[in-house]
Amino acid sequence: MTYRAPLNDTLFLLKHVVGYDQLRATDRFSEATPEVTQAILSQAARLCEDVIAPLQRVGDQHPARLENGIVRTPPGFGAAMGQIAQGGWFGLSAEEDYGGLGLPRTLATVVNEMMAAACLSLQIAPLLTQGQIEALEHHASDAIKALYLPKLISGAWSGTMNLTEPQAGSDLGALRTQAAPLGDGSYAITGQKIYISWGDNDFSENICHLVLARLPDGGAGTRGISLFLVPKFIPDAAGRPGARNGVRVISLERKLGLHGAPTAVMEYDRAQGWLIGAQHGGLAAMFTMMNNARVGVGVQGIGVAEAAFQHALAYARTRYQGPTPLSATGAIVEHADVRRMLAQMKAEIFAARAIALANSVAIDMATATGGADWVARAALLTPITKAHGTEIGVEVAGLGIQVHGGMGVIEEAGAAQFLRDVRVTTIYEGTNGIQAMDLVGRKMMDGGEAAFRLLQEIEDGAEAARAALSDLAEPVWQAAESLRETTEWMLAQSQTDRFAGASAYLRAFARVLGGHVHLAAAIADPRRRALAQVFIQRILPEHASLIAQARVGADALYALGPDDLAA
Repeated sequence: MTYRAPLNDTLFLLKHVVGYDQLRATDRFSEATPEVTQAILSQAARLCEDVIAPLQRVGDQHPARLENGIVRTPPGFGAAMGQIAQGGWFGLSAEEDYGGLGLPRTLATVVNEMMAAACLSLQIAPLLTQGQIEALEHHASDAIKALYLPKLISGAWSGTMNLTEPQAGSDLGALRTQAAPLGDGSYAITGQKIYISWGDNDFSENICHLVLARLPDGGAGTRGISLFLVPKFIPDAAGRPGARNGVRVISLERKLGLHGAPTAVMEYDRAQGWLIGAQHGGLAAMFTMMNNARVGVGVQGIGVAEAAFQHALAYARTRYQGPTPLSATGAIVEHADVRRMLAQMKAEIFAARAIALANSVAIDMATATGGADWVARAALLTPITKAHGTEIGVEVAGLGIQVHGGMGVIEEAGAAQFLRDVRVTTIYEGTNGIQAMDLVGRKMMDGGEAAFRLLQEIEDGAEAARAALSDLAEPVWQAAESLRETTEWMLAQSQTDRFAGASAYLRAFARVLGGHVHLAAAIADPRRRALAQVFIQRILPEHASLIAQARVGADALYALGPDDLAA
């Protein structure tokens, strides 16, 4: 199957649905014209289609391996990374002072989706480097910025994120990695980290690890954690990689999917590192990278969903099986249930993509204006983008297998790889359950103001559409009003009761947002009405059952104890 970047849908969303044109009115992004946007995305599409997509099966069939202490990556990965670097894609939204292009994050989001669709195993590497670039831009000293950012932005060096330890997963306060001052402004880092994506490779000049560790006077819990930059090779003053540092890969994990991306167990043995941000303020600094990554991971799910959909559609158009409502011997795409699955896939992807792009526009507007409402909007949408985007990736990939029928579970068909690869995205960078708890917890600390502002926009949009599309506008308005009432209910509950309904609430929010963007698309272009009908009439009604689940509370969950579950 040949991947084709969904430029038409993406450009349509940017122009008509997610408010991308607002960026041009700011001083920061005044050069983000439609012409520049289309030129950049068209160039990225060619890279993804011609260079990256052919590596999708290669990475799965020739996994990364550890050989005599060296991580060997799949054939062609190094050359593709070289082309990504040469094209300047690492620094698309990075600061111009250090060699970046200074373009909107929204464009980087689009490019990341296309790369993830082409080959997720490969795309993880530039996504991590982009996240490290942003963390250093916000929190590193000027000396660190001057030494590391040009190398990371150029793609000569790559970046990783080291949080998890064997005993400290989502509970980062339990981490044990230690940092001891060396007396020269640097620190000796000692400990072990697990699940480190792209912890090493055989094509980067240097690999820069952002590592959470605890100083000798660091107290217990997350408030005692600091963040350190630990390079594989210690650079000299001119930025040339020098002495080998005390960090190495112990082993690579054997995984369900993403075989082309090495996932390492890292050992730090008095490795020299430099403090990033304030002492004991490591979690705040790391969250800059994590929030970037959470939007990026949501987009990974959407990208894989797009690729799985294209793969399934191509198969359905060429697989002939029995008489159909349209012909005596038609392709299975003519069967009503297969058409239903493909239409659902298309509608889900469109909605999830729009949510991610709206999130990215809010991030860009917050950056360009500093407006508190934009900051709050970006924060509110981030857990929704991450959790819903990855869940749609899993669900669409599963539907892709179903469209293939028996061939879907045969590896040679290629459909199963999408599901294997995307499954972990619902887990890493904060499980989707944690995203949901964040949404009903930290993101509601404003009394729900950001959520209510967004719901009001949805209701206003539905009101404006009543005259032209009353059959679609009314259910969107009603769904938004029901979600408003549920948000009010959530705000009045204990934390435990909120958390018990958090996952259902997040998905309900995503459903309402999906109805909103499909309605906006149908208003802007009548040819998109049929797809909007699929979402609003077939998918949006799910919000009612989700809201019911969200409002049950926690009593029944805790009444059913471990012994009851085991009985």
